[in-house]
Amino acid sequence: MSDGPDRLINPEARPDDRVDLALRPHRLTDIIGQDQIRENLAILIQAARQRKESLDHVLFYGPPGLGKTTLSHVLANEMGVNIKITAGPAVERAGDLAAILTNLRAGDILFIDEIHRLGRAVEEVLYPAMEDFALDIVIGKGPSARSIRLKLPRFTVIGATTRLALVSAPLRARFGAVYRLDYYDHPAMEKIVRRAASLLNVETVPDGITEIARRARGTPRVALRLLRRVRDYAQVRADGVITREVAEEALNLLNVDPLGLDEVDLRVLHTIIEKYRGGPVGLNTIAASIGEEPDTIMDVVEPYLLQLGFLDRTPQGRVATRLAYDHLHLAYPAEQEQNQQPRLL
Repeated sequence: MSDGPDRLINPEARPDDRVDLALRPHRLTDIIGQDQIRENLAILIQAARQRKESLDHVLFYGPPGLGKTTLSHVLANEMGVNIKITAGPAVERAGDLAAILTNLRAGDILFIDEIHRLGRAVEEVLYPAMEDFALDIVIGKGPSARSIRLKLPRFTVIGATTRLALVSAPLRARFGAVYRLDYYDHPAMEKIVRRAASLLNVETVPDGITEIARRARGTPRVALRLLRRVRDYAQVRADGVITREVAEEALNLLNVDPLGLDEVDLRVLHTIIEKYRGGPVGLNTIAASIGEEPDTIMDVVEPYLLQLGFLDRTPQGRVATRLAYDHLHLAYPAEQEQNQQPRLL
């Protein structure tokens, strides 16, 4: 298995995920999991409809692959408005954002993925647009320069980010609703896999769905990707039916273990345990030891290991827990138990 963006269980979007578009829910009632967020969004939508106003600005944050983009499309469908999609790195100049804003109609949604990567100059244009629905344009240069304010129709900005801490405080303050998406629990993952299998016309048995859901890292995007690979295996090596045995064989062949860990996850754990005696060890040191980027470990690998309780963050660095040793069938050192640091909140 290759590293980085080509990892099968990488929750970042990939070109071959295009089939997922047909599997995405279109209405709020179709959303599986994230119950509290779904209820809050239902209230937000109903209130905006009753007042006949556009939605308040919304910010979604959390690990990749949990449905931030899907929820944005659902909000647009529920409100019956158009959605314009862009990403922080794609909006390089203030003029790029101005062109997008002037093409919005009343009630439209502007979805900005990776909003934490917007440039400072672009953010300065976005502030009055979100707050006052106005666009400030400077015409001319030097002493003859003058500022013109253009009124914009009332619209909604929906931002998505995996790094809330990197969203500037002034920008964050302009969002009226901020929601964190967490990893999905196992029952929700089973429902997601079952629904996707039905839409893909894949024949399954309950145990096969359970096995895929168990190894999907609590992430719908990963679950759909695993389902497609297991479907291929069942078609070529079995009779086309996804049973528990077929799912196990397919996912073991893809180096995805029973908890959804792959080679990169296991290399991180083995590095901390075997090279650095279980830690503490710094993020950059881990990244250099396995030849990965620190951001990849922080955004993709580490959140799930923390969720499983395999890692602790301490002031001195990352520490492997007893659960990690047990999963790797390694003896937990007595001195590590004595020196275990409390987790940072």
